[in-house]
Amino acid sequence: MSLKKVKVGIAGTHSTGKSTFLEQLSDHLAREGARIGRVGDLATAARDRGFPILTEHNFDSTLWIMAEGMRQEAEAALVNDVILVDRPVFDALGYLYAALEISGRSLPDRQLDELRAIAVAHAGDYDLLVMTELDPVIRLGEGRDRNHDFRMAAGSKVRMIADEAGLEPFILTSANGDAVLDQVLTSVRQRLAN
Repeated sequence: MSLKKVKVGIAGTHSTGKSTFLEQLSDHLAREGARIGRVGDLATAARDRGFPILTEHNFDSTLWIMAEGMRQEAEAALVNDVILVDRPVFDALGYLYAALEISGRSLPDRQLDELRAIAVAHAGDYDLLVMTELDPVIRLGEGRDRNHDFRMAAGSKVRMIADEAGLEPFILTSANGDAVLDQVLTSVRQRLAN
């Protein structure tokens, strides 16, 4: 087992190319012999367990997604060289902030402070971070949440948390995917080689 691990997170609002980007990155790295671990978007798993998501996100659903994400990341790091995370832990907090804003709800400061402390502390665990930028011209796929205001708010809140945590992500737009893929591949290769 290699002692070198690289954890790559991709953050941003839904339907902005995160999964597609991670699939391309995974394919390239697997062809080069890297062992790849994947942590997927956990919102569906949360919903399937009965937690509210999207505009109904609450403290419990956010805490579950964050804890489950950290658990899966830790397990993936046991046996893989590269861990690809579709939605880093702090994404869940961004979605909660957006849900509270859109719905007009609030939470006790103690709960928000707890979630923020977890999100910011764990944000530094990602070796590389890619953040998507919403292109409102691109049509949403079938079965996707169509609440445009919520989608915009989620993207804004996720970015706000990244900025507050001092993260320096690669910015992925609808026009620069190949260039960002090359940059991330180069960075992963360098980290694995050092």
